Amino acid sequence: MNLDTIQSLPYLLPELILVATLLVVFLGDLVVRSKDRLGEIALLGTALALVAVARVAARPDAWLFYRMAIHDQFAMFFKVIFALATIAVVLMSLTSREVRRSSQGEYYGMLLASTLGMFFMASASNLLMAYLSLEFVSLTSYVLTGILRHSRRSGEAALKYLIYGGVASATMIYGMSWIFGLTGSMDYGEINAVLSQGHANQLALFIALVLTLAGFGYKIAAVPFHMWAPDVYQGAPIPVTAFLSVGSKAAGFALLIRFFYPAISHLAPDGVWTVVPGIEWPQLVLVLSMLTMTLGNLAALSQQNLKRLLAYSSIAHAGYVLMGFVVLTNDGLRAMLFYLVAYYLMNIGAFLVVMVVANSTDREDIEGYRGLAWRGGAAPAVAMAIFLFSLAGLPPLAGFVGKFYLFAAVIERHFYLLALVGVLNSVVSLYYYARIVKAMFLDQPAGGEGVVAVGLQDGFLMGSLAGATLVLGVYWSPVMAVVDRSLKFFLG
Repeated sequence: MNLDTIQSLPYLLPELILVATLLVVFLGDLVVRSKDRLGEIALLGTALALVAVARVAARPDAWLFYRMAIHDQFAMFFKVIFALATIAVVLMSLTSREVRRSSQGEYYGMLLASTLGMFFMASASNLLMAYLSLEFVSLTSYVLTGILRHSRRSGEAALKYLIYGGVASATMIYGMSWIFGLTGSMDYGEINAVLSQGHANQLALFIALVLTLAGFGYKIAAVPFHMWAPDVYQGAPIPVTAFLSVGSKAAGFALLIRFFYPAISHLAPDGVWTVVPGIEWPQLVLVLSMLTMTLGNLAALSQQNLKRLLAYSSIAHAGYVLMGFVVLTNDGLRAMLFYLVAYYLMNIGAFLVVMVVANSTDREDIEGYRGLAWRGGAAPAVAMAIFLFSLAGLPPLAGFVGKFYLFAAVIERHFYLLALVGVLNSVVSLYYYARIVKAMFLDQPAGGEGVVAVGLQDGFLMGSLAGATLVLGVYWSPVMAVVDRSLKFFLG
């Protein structure tokens, strides 16, 4: 179906709820004395949007707004991840000392606005919509990063984020203009039809794809577009860092997959995708995948600040996810989507522990975690060990299952070198993750770390994420069933 504006509105129910909540938060900031109420409003609105996603998902697949956006199960999958990420981040924000010192009305409003942009990123089926939604998310992310007005570190991070983002955005839209010039359309379906005829100049098309990939690579923090991530992750408030590491990264992958698969590739009956002849972008992304995971893990080895360490870890995990991207099969895409679910659980959980410790001790360095298990932080220490070992890919945790599917998809297509590099990087990552666990359980406190207290709300969220990480490591078939349904792209 190709729906007009009025016909498309019922499909837009989750987005409309987010817009309404956003307006209520901004207006409420003018009259509400207890600013915590704004966070509760944002939490309620996001939860309602999540319910609306579940209801809208039952509607038939369709083109929306004259083919500017698309409704299919792939978009619904990512919208669920975005909503869950926002819910977790809002819960974190309600107890964050950093957020309490900021303008909470602006903070929660920008958080909801960024989520709204991510929803449109998942549905974009037109180059213009893809660019506008990515820019909308980027602009709100800059504000969230620099929301701590009296923090020099936060302001510096926002400025660097803005500069890097501006360069990446300009590069991407230049590449998109080439694609429009070569195909005469910005619509993914029409681009696919033109490229299938093989009339486009291959060199010009390859340059256009490389330029466009720069914008997508910036969003997922892939090498060499990763330079912003360590400074931004360290300077932003911890809940914002968690949001960028999960929500923004997943949105980037949603755009990346939608463009490079249904838009410029073709699906064969055996589940293998074929690319435009002569345009070997999978080989380019394969090199980026190996470089991304290698640089991320090697740079993380020497980090002492935990937020910066997790930033490089996040870069490395973008490299792992790209492994599933280069194999050009539905098995690879399935592994990518499942890994993003596992990554949501373990990375949000890790940043939650960082926030809990920072709230109590005002420390983010590894030395501040010495003896954490023996100075009131037994629960955060155990949860952090679960999250870190899952990030390393140890069984029986969610990260192990995710990496198993990624490596299986890679080996099935005979990318043995890529698999070997992935295994070696997983071994390297285990070292710096285990270093944190050692500090929490085996090192004696020096005396200046401080006692860690965990509130009921933080403890509940931490336990839920740790429990889900454990359960998903031994019983993942329901999530995999959802992932399988989500791989049905609507092609018209």
